[in-house]
Amino acid sequence: MMRTFWTGLALTGILLGALPLRAETLTDALIAAYRNSNLLDQNQAVLRAADEDAAVAMAKLRPVVDFTVQGSWRKYDNATASSFPTAYYETLDGSVSLSASLLIWGGGRARIGLEVAKESVLATRSALLNIEQEVLLAAVSAFVDVRLQLEIVALRESNVRLITQQLRASRDRFEVGEVTLTDIALAEARLAAARSGLAAAQGNLMVAKERYKATTGNYPGLLAGLPKLPATAKSIEDARAVALRTHPFMSQAQHEARSAALRVDLAKAAMRPTLSGRAAVSEDFDGLGNTSLSLTFNQTLYAGGELSALYRKSLAGKDAADAGLHQTAVVVTENVGRSWASLAVANASIEAGRLQVNAAQTAFDGVREEATLGARTTLDVLDAEQELLDARNLRLQAEASRYVGTFQLLAAMGLLTVDHLNLGIPSFDPEAYYDAVKTAPATSAQGKKLDRILGKISN
Repeated sequence: MMRTFWTGLALTGILLGALPLRAETLTDALIAAYRNSNLLDQNQAVLRAADEDAAVAMAKLRPVVDFTVQGSWRKYDNATASSFPTAYYETLDGSVSLSASLLIWGGGRARIGLEVAKESVLATRSALLNIEQEVLLAAVSAFVDVRLQLEIVALRESNVRLITQQLRASRDRFEVGEVTLTDIALAEARLAAARSGLAAAQGNLMVAKERYKATTGNYPGLLAGLPKLPATAKSIEDARAVALRTHPFMSQAQHEARSAALRVDLAKAAMRPTLSGRAAVSEDFDGLGNTSLSLTFNQTLYAGGELSALYRKSLAGKDAADAGLHQTAVVVTENVGRSWASLAVANASIEAGRLQVNAAQTAFDGVREEATLGARTTLDVLDAEQELLDARNLRLQAEASRYVGTFQLLAAMGLLTVDHLNLGIPSFDPEAYYDAVKTAPATSAQGKKLDRILGKISN
């Protein structure tokens, strides 16, 4: 019985070992980077803080209710006073009060403050979306870089093998007197250089793997081939038009400009009078109580020039935000142009690299054949092989640059997001927390809802 068990276990292990390992795809890397990004976690928390600012602004539109219990004990020492029959006496006083105050009219301060807070929330959401683009672009770059370095290492290893064969052939030809020690020395020097290049390539691969881990949270395993490139735009004009409509920087700058305009209105409102009301009910320990109602009208007549200075400051802030919006449009369109140009250069480099590799391969095959006939020297063969290596290396780098460049163009257009890429995972909902806190909830039901939302965020 035990023998049958161990035999079955061994067969199971063989079958499992025979199963092919699942290669990690670019989509896997993008999902891992999105889920494991500390930068995204940090900025999501910043957004939640901005949401709470909106809740604070909402609270200013509501009454403030205070409950106060006050107690006091006093001891009077009258030993030297002839008018008191005793040397001292004690008193115990206390009261309970309930009061409510409300800003009835504040010149629009609270309402404008709420609008400012909302614009701040929307601007922070846009900033978070741009962070998402940066995280995903870093994942694409890390994935492509690891694949590139793996191919370069393989290329360098092939180069070492070819030069080793060339060195062996040179030594054989030296034995029969066809070449000199100089040819052998040249081959040995090139072999040492090839091994040095291989070591450098292996080091670059280690660096790329560390970058991949920092981006996705894990070291790369078996990587799948690169998928088909996503669609971008048919022309640079179309790409720029999309960027001006959808890029997070544009949206953020627009909300910041609106917020700055509202701050001007807020500074104006600060010069207006306020009307507030207060109601209070109190009772002391002796059962004596009172009820009071009051209205307070307040108008600042002179504040040393502070209000005027704050108004002028808000005007300067509005001008700065408007200029920042225009400059953001310039930067966004420039980034699209740069990405488009880089992509065009990469495409041209790939075509040129293909022709260069074909020509270098033909030249290397011819030189090596001629060398066997004595028409070429060992140096000629080594030079031709180096040119072929360089051509292949440049082509690989151009292909990697084109692939990453396509995603850079998507990011410049504002489209490098989880939703646009259809990664098939639930993404962060910026409205969920805001919807739960925008009314400044204080009830237990709302508290439970917030707990559920925070639990989902932490997971």
